[in-house]
Amino acid sequence: MNRILAIIERDLRRFRRSPTLMIVSMVMPLVQLVVLGYAFGGKVKHLQVGILDQDRGMPAIQLREMARAVAANAQTFETSYYNDQAAALRDLRNGKINGLLNIPPEFSRKMLSGANPRIALVEDNTDQFAASALEGALNQMLGSYNQPPLPSRMSASATLSVVEVYPYVPYIQYLLPGTIVLAIFVSAMIGGGIIYIDDKARGLHEGYLVTPIRKLELIMGFNLAGAAKAILTGLVLITIGSIIAGIPGPLNPARFARLLLLVVVTALALISLMFLLMVRVNDPLVPRAIFGVLNTVLFFPSGAVYPIQAFPAWMRVITTVDPFTYAVHGFKQLILKNTGLAAIGGDLVYLMLFTLISITAATLLFRRTL
Repeated sequence: MNRILAIIERDLRRFRRSPTLMIVSMVMPLVQLVVLGYAFGGKVKHLQVGILDQDRGMPAIQLREMARAVAANAQTFETSYYNDQAAALRDLRNGKINGLLNIPPEFSRKMLSGANPRIALVEDNTDQFAASALEGALNQMLGSYNQPPLPSRMSASATLSVVEVYPYVPYIQYLLPGTIVLAIFVSAMIGGGIIYIDDKARGLHEGYLVTPIRKLELIMGFNLAGAAKAILTGLVLITIGSIIAGIPGPLNPARFARLLLLVVVTALALISLMFLLMVRVNDPLVPRAIFGVLNTVLFFPSGAVYPIQAFPAWMRVITTVDPFTYAVHGFKQLILKNTGLAAIGGDLVYLMLFTLISITAATLLFRRTL
């Protein structure tokens, strides 16, 4: 145990002497949380919609006025009027408008005769987010437009009442669990894998090999030292990130204790993964080269940014074995739902088994020779 503690002390002292490294490990994930949380979490507004009225009858005028009212209140889109279809389509292709609402001739006559009139939405579908928002807003507007002036007091139509179990969750709060796991991973990558390979390149690793320390003690020392840095980063993200994201009761002692347990288990799993990947690597450029690939392969399939239910079958295979998946799920349960340990029991078991398997494999692969 004294040998393991000596490795941990030496590694943490080196980490303390690198303030820039500490800032990158802790501050950059917070910056990412704020930028991505507010960049992707907002409601699409102020889309430009052109209206081409080829009918000019009273129902068409009513539809135009309703579109103007929606634009003034919901502000999802803003309207402009065209008399020339070619000019409207030219502006659509050039990006001046996001969509064109075309009211065809005979619209009013068909509307008054109950002949199911149609209007066309010609949209710029290169931006699916804007197109979906525009379709939703116009469909809602048409639903109101089609309501009879004096609806019956009784109706046989079924309606849906939505009951939300939890308060509204902004996207920045939804993104926080994934950001915490990503910050722990960055610390594991920098404070574990990269520093370990740099020690090899500088010859410091040779000093360990001439001592009677065993392979398991070396691996445990490196892993615990790297995990300590990752745990520190995770605690910073939990406290500051929760305050920034507006999580209710971020400093609740019971919740904080559960989060601390999950941070420790996650840090051990990710740092052991890094040592397993780097145990036979000697080139210091390799961990830097694969950092982006690892980030993509592990982070995005975990459900941190988008629900895993939307993934294709081949990506769900990655999701099943990815430790990020279980860590992100655990943090979502504790942060967004404030649940107990029973809700994350499966996540904790998987991460601990993953740590055990990774450390065992890294120990077997570790070389006592140069």
